[in-house]
Amino acid sequence: MKNIKPKVLFFDVNETLLDLSPMKEQIGEALNGNKDLLKLWFTTLLQYSLVTSAAEQYYSFANIGAATLQMVAANNNIEINTNKAENIVTNALRSLPPHPEVKQALTQLKDAGYTLVAFTNSSQEGLIKQFKNADLTNYFDDLISVEPTNKFKPFSNTNAWGAKKMNIQPNEAMLVAAHGWDVAGALWAGWRAAFISRPGQQVFPLAPKTEIVAPDLQIAADTLVAYL
Repeated sequence: MKNIKPKVLFFDVNETLLDLSPMKEQIGEALNGNKDLLKLWFTTLLQYSLVTSAAEQYYSFANIGAATLQMVAANNNIEINTNKAENIVTNALRSLPPHPEVKQALTQLKDAGYTLVAFTNSSQEGLIKQFKNADLTNYFDDLISVEPTNKFKPFSNTNAWGAKKMNIQPNEAMLVAAHGWDVAGALWAGWRAAFISRPGQQVFPLAPKTEIVAPDLQIAADTLVAYL
């Protein structure tokens, strides 16, 4: 399958397409100016999204984000009530800009005939607002939230649902993501994958070998447009 075009490119959103850096100001302000806690908060958010799925529970990504912000705050002797935490997380996630190379790379992929789909753990409403604010909507053929499955990526049945929704087989899908856990889940579900090695991100060594590893989306796009 390598060097043969996948039928659909599925894109993770947060950190892959959208830059989390501006969140440092908003999350840092909520945490008494400690901007360095952003990474801990986002990692805790991902951890508890998996915990809820493993326990067959479901809360929106924003709800889990607010809850984990309260947890990180409490561990640093800061109290944030639920309403404030939800407002901070919702506003922060929905106002993220795209990484500098993203629009050019997406244009190149679309011009090469690829079907582009956003595939995210965020809610459908949140995804639509994120893309409207980032001016990315028109680059994509579809915007898909995992919300209807009540289970987050990287669960295999969530990836299977995404492929089925686009009427393709798993091996005809490629996930483009900047998280090792997301890429690993896609590979174990029979998908192909491209890993965007944003700063601080690594592929998971125990997962199958990732087909494309690139430091940014433009370099990954350059590789993909050369596929037959």
